[in-house]
Amino acid sequence: MKLVVQRVREASVTVAADSYRARIDRGVLILLGVEKGDTRAEADWLAAKVARLRIFPNPDRDGGRNMDRSLLDVGGEALVVSQFTLAGNCDKGRRPAFDRAAPPEAAEPLCAHFRVALEQLGVRRVATGVFGAMMEVSLVNDGPVTFVLERTNRKHDE
Repeated sequence: MKLVVQRVREASVTVAADSYRARIDRGVLILLGVEKGDTRAEADWLAAKVARLRIFPNPDRDGGRNMDRSLLDVGGEALVVSQFTLAGNCDKGRRPAFDRAAPPEAAEPLCAHFRVALEQLGVRRVATGVFGAMMEVSLVNDGPVTFVLERTNRKHDE
C-alpha cells in the first residue's frame, strides 16, 4: 500500500458526474494506492503512522519553523482519495503498467477500512473521494510538505 501525504491548508475533491464534493480545512490530503496482496494490517499501520506523524509546526517552538505536532495534536482533518496509479510501474517503456494494482473488489474495501481506521484513531474529520470515479482534486499545500509512505504485506513479498 502506498500513500502520498500532503500537509494542506485546505483540500477538496469533486466528481462532476455525481455532483459530489468533499472538502477539508487544515490537515492532510492522502492519495491512497492499494496493491495486490495488501491487507487490513497494512491499512491499520499506515493509518496510525499518518495520524501520529509529526509534520505540523508547533507555534511555541522556533517560531513555528519545525515539525513537532501530529494530525491528532492539531485536530486536523483528512481527505482520502483512492489512486490506483500509485501502483503503476514505469520501469519499462513509456506507458505505465498497472499489474501491481489490486483489483477494485479488493482495493475498495481496504480504502474504506483505512478511512475508518483514521476515524477510530481520533482524526477529527475524514472525508473521501469516490472510489473508481474521475475526480478533480484541489489543494493548498502548506509548506509544501509532502511525504511518500509505503507498507507492503511481508508475507506476500516472501
